[in-house]
Amino acid sequence: MSNIGSYEERLKDFDWGIAKEVLGWENGELLNIGHICTDRICARGQAEKIALIWEGFGDKKRTYTFGDLRIYSNGFAKFLRDQGLKPGDRICIFMDKIPSLYFSFLGVLKMGGVAQPLFSAFGDESLEVRLESAGTAAILTTRKHVKKIRKILDKLPELKHVIVVEGDESKLKGEEVFFDVEAAPRVEEFDAYEVTPETPSVLHYTSGTTGQPKGAQHVHSSIWGQALTASWVLDLRDDDIYWCTADPGWVTGTSYGIIGPWSLGVTQCVLDSGFTSARWYQFIQDNRITVWYSAPTAIRSLMRDGVEPVNAHDLSSLRHLASVGEPLNAEAVIWSEEVFGLPFLDTFWQTETGAMMISNYPGMPIKPGSMGKPFPGIEAAVLDLKTHEPIEEPDRVGLIAFRPGWPAMFRAYRNKPDIYRSKFAGAPEGAEPDELRTNTDLWYVSGDRASIDADGYYWFVGRDDDVINTGGHLVGPFEIESALVEHEAIAEAAAIGKPDKVNMEVVKAFVSLKPGFEPSGDLELSIMNFIRKKLSPLAMPQEIEYMEKLPKTRSGKILRRYLRALEWGEDVGDLSTLEDD
Repeated sequence: MSNIGSYEERLKDFDWGIAKEVLGWENGELLNIGHICTDRICARGQAEKIALIWEGFGDKKRTYTFGDLRIYSNGFAKFLRDQGLKPGDRICIFMDKIPSLYFSFLGVLKMGGVAQPLFSAFGDESLEVRLESAGTAAILTTRKHVKKIRKILDKLPELKHVIVVEGDESKLKGEEVFFDVEAAPRVEEFDAYEVTPETPSVLHYTSGTTGQPKGAQHVHSSIWGQALTASWVLDLRDDDIYWCTADPGWVTGTSYGIIGPWSLGVTQCVLDSGFTSARWYQFIQDNRITVWYSAPTAIRSLMRDGVEPVNAHDLSSLRHLASVGEPLNAEAVIWSEEVFGLPFLDTFWQTETGAMMISNYPGMPIKPGSMGKPFPGIEAAVLDLKTHEPIEEPDRVGLIAFRPGWPAMFRAYRNKPDIYRSKFAGAPEGAEPDELRTNTDLWYVSGDRASIDADGYYWFVGRDDDVINTGGHLVGPFEIESALVEHEAIAEAAAIGKPDKVNMEVVKAFVSLKPGFEPSGDLELSIMNFIRKKLSPLAMPQEIEYMEKLPKTRSGKILRRYLRALEWGEDVGDLSTLEDD
């Protein structure tokens, strides 16, 4: 049976206390996220239920029960405490998607530390920036990645502990410590740290698509938002086999790749190997995955490979698909419904929001290309670009904003109170973070633009600094990009504004072509006419640049900021998350 009533039913008399009902929570229980996702599930009689199905390179496969999850997270918690680490210490988790990443994340939270997950593909310079910013006390890593840490260790005086959790202990250097939790004595009991709702839990760094990365601080009470959205938007049920493709180095991989499903006692799968369509479909088939949460970049890659690999696999176990990371173009929604019999439902949220804010929902009529509607309990609006007052009329573009106070809302940017304050429209001069996050007269401004149609559906336009102003008309790059990838020759696309003396800006498109197509004057004319006819003359690219590969962050987002800076002759800013060639 679905967790979802109608959207309208969920809006009636909504209170976040419903999240406690979803978890079967009783007042006085321990709030610690690590405890909730392990000990509490075991106490409900589900210790023998499979929690994690893991597959890696070389056909490696392991399964772990919630009992294993409890014991191994206890093992990490005890080990870290025995090393002298204390509640409140920032403890970085820097490894591939191996089982110890998941055990250690929960273990850090159990002992009261602040988990600082970082994407394992970061280079040493990117790592240094984030560890220095966080004042990280310890880092958990593997032999594969410890070399990066060695290069920067002398620049990080606060980093006292380098702990290697996988590899050859004989290869360690200096004061590095080895800890293999599965080989260590089993820790049956560990008293999890008693947290308050405002105790820091996870420190996530923004992806850097707009400016320098910033450390968004989250707290243990975020679990109310993460558990409820996992139940209502992802529709997770007790018998589901769930796959979130995101890496826990990014917020999706923790909010919905660890906390959301395991707080509900749901089995989840992790695939730690390279992407191919056939490999992904085989993974779904072998594990009988029922709920799949992925990213538009991956979905478009699947689209590019066509229906042949789909037809070669039995994907009949799938019952619900959702998307996250960047807006999902209408073509991908329609395509997924055609090939899987199910549409990917778009979800909108950010590192800062900690949980889903605007979404499409099972049972709700879907408008392909729309972000959907605000989650119950979230007060959302689009604000006038100048006055920051909510826009009443439909289809007018403004800034997406939310009233403060939702459970998973970030509490601060680490060491950046002025930048945190700047995110709130109308914030009083000198207001402290705690004042801002509880002031429901303010608006948290997301930095994204959208419009709301007459039915209350939100339509993404672009980042506030990505929107193209051509001749006084605002043109959203996402709309152009969605149209571009519908052209038969184009695999991926990015659109930016290019300086123009007459129109202020004109559209420039960067495209990568599908196999079998080559750049030519005829192709360029075909693309331009395609967009002119599909959207408008204003949206038609005045210039097209062909690229073998578009620049992306390692989380898969196209770096328009980088392309725009090159075009405008500006500083490209922080490129620490730029995907390696």
